[in-house]
Amino acid sequence: MPNSQNPGTPTRRGIVGTGLGLGAAGLLAQAAPPGAAPAQAQAPGGARPAAPPPAADVITRRIPRSGEVLPAIGLGTFLTFDLLPGQPRDHFREVMRLYWEGGARVIDTSPLYGMAEVNAGTLAAALGITDQAFMTNKLWGTGDFLADAGHAQRSLEASLARLWRERIDVMQCHNLVNIDVAVPMLQAWKREGLVRYTAISHHDYAYFPAMAEWVGRGNLDFVQVRYSILSRQAEETVLRAAADTGTAVLVNMPLEKARLHRIVEGRPLPDFAREFGATTWAQFFLKWVISHPAVTCALPATSNPAHAAENIAALRGPLPDAAMRARMVGHMETIPGFAELERMPWYPGKRYPGVIARAQAALRSRLA
Repeated sequence: MPNSQNPGTPTRRGIVGTGLGLGAAGLLAQAAPPGAAPAQAQAPGGARPAAPPPAADVITRRIPRSGEVLPAIGLGTFLTFDLLPGQPRDHFREVMRLYWEGGARVIDTSPLYGMAEVNAGTLAAALGITDQAFMTNKLWGTGDFLADAGHAQRSLEASLARLWRERIDVMQCHNLVNIDVAVPMLQAWKREGLVRYTAISHHDYAYFPAMAEWVGRGNLDFVQVRYSILSRQAEETVLRAAADTGTAVLVNMPLEKARLHRIVEGRPLPDFAREFGATTWAQFFLKWVISHPAVTCALPATSNPAHAAENIAALRGPLPDAAMRARMVGHMETIPGFAELERMPWYPGKRYPGVIARAQAALRSRLA
């Protein structure tokens, strides 16, 4: 079934976390050793093995609050890593392997993404990278009553179990849900060594001013926001606030959920793309995003190993400067359909038949 923003199709705001009770207690007993952290964020009881340093030719960014170095492209998992239990998932393992061997270290997931969190944790363990991956996750908890933190605590415990971790690198208040309770909770978890960095996330333009206000307070380590060569609204709000406060920036939807590729399908790259080493449209779009000075890491998602190889190739070579970035936007504005891209369904022509799609279909049937 199509994955889009049409009625009945999941959006980040509308998805409810699935399967919080997947053997959390049993898995916690088998969780991997604690992860490494900068000295100021290290939890009591030990430090994890350091991640392999990025290769010299990989584009990296420093986390402003700690100086820790991250490769500028990571792996997103929304919808693409959701799959019904028992279905073959060797392609997920290959995607993760290609990202990892290509230099990526950041893996972004969420308990709201169906089976994505379980798959990310299981496959990272299978590849032997559990303790070295920089794992970013999300919290969406409201509680049974005002100021109830029980849902948040159970969500954290389930995420740690599914990811085979004793510490999450970045925990984000997803879509600003219950933010007045969630952010203090994240900060408490950071003090307790359960998370290393605190963050908020959203993809909806309407929430960018509120995000910028929270980032402007200066007490968050990261923010995740939508940003692409099409969706540039974050520049004057969230990205500006992040630059002013030294807040690291994760970028969701850098490829607009395959819609950018759809409108350039069959079109050659412009000749000037060779000036910054782009040989594919994936490199063209991703290099535009990570060349913004406030961006720390872009998170393109895919379940296709061939696309993963294209995405990770953007971690190497030169980046466009400000004049070239403007030229790239100008070129895209000449392509039919670019201005109307947001009317196009997410992931056009693709299907992700996971637990989200199954629950969505069941709900539609019930309400029909």
